Amino acid sequence: MTTVAATRGKAYFRLAKLDIVDYYLGVVVVWTLLAPAARFDSGVLASVGVFLLGEVFVIAAMVALDDLTGYRDGSDITNYSPDDPQRKRYRKPLVAGTLDEGQVLRFAWATAVVGALLWLTAIAIAPHRPVWTVVLIVVTYFFSLQYSWGVKLSYHGFQEFFIAALGWALVLAPYGLASGEFTGFALAQALLFGLGPLLFGVYSNTNDVDGDRRVGRPTVAALTSPRGNMFFVIAVSAAEFALIFAVPALGGPWWFPLALLPTLVARIWQLWLGFALGDIMRARLLGIRIHRITVLSLVVVNLVVIA
Repeated sequence: MTTVAATRGKAYFRLAKLDIVDYYLGVVVVWTLLAPAARFDSGVLASVGVFLLGEVFVIAAMVALDDLTGYRDGSDITNYSPDDPQRKRYRKPLVAGTLDEGQVLRFAWATAVVGALLWLTAIAIAPHRPVWTVVLIVVTYFFSLQYSWGVKLSYHGFQEFFIAALGWALVLAPYGLASGEFTGFALAQALLFGLGPLLFGVYSNTNDVDGDRRVGRPTVAALTSPRGNMFFVIAVSAAEFALIFAVPALGGPWWFPLALLPTLVARIWQLWLGFALGDIMRARLLGIRIHRITVLSLVVVNLVVIA
């Protein structure tokens, strides 16, 4: 029984994608954006901490529903085929057979309810509750559950936008609860943060193009030619570059682009690796690392500037 329970626990852990922490890093950026006196305020720590916990449950519900939809329409079975050594089937419990559809659906709704309660609690105990922040949290919650379920946003051409927008919201919402403010500097960092998951998601989509086309999931990679998709990824990367150089005009220090130089250099290598050398999955993995490098750079900048 212990072995069965451990195996089941690992399956739920993988279903919730708890090893992918990249969205959760947003609260670290938020904490460093706060004034030093606010960083250790009990109300701030409590509300941001509860928001983060709720975020874990909301995202767990979102990805569980995404897995269920991907399994039912056959795209995950195609994209995680046994002859693709770069896509590990055990990461998809339904495909691997470690969970059934009923278990996944119950897990999704249970985590969705817990996530909603935690986010409501975070709002209730927050030092600030500006209307825009409350609305943002409600909208984020609703559309997170609609990503691959209900209206299925990702099946109607909104996948790439949603991946970025979720990152934007998961910085701006806790920042609003903690500070009650909306600043250009915070907005710029939220936008940069959201582009991180997008710039490894688009490489996943490039790899998964056959499965997505088969089920009619309209990612940019599935809708365009390989060349068109390449130019789209280049354009998103260029937008990140432009934003980094625009941050000083949005309230950041003049040397901000220099602090983000590791991101700029690594992003060029990612493009070369993915589209010149054709190693899409290594480029995707590099994208995850670039996102974490960017977060570290933002944290350092904030600790220096907001002291």
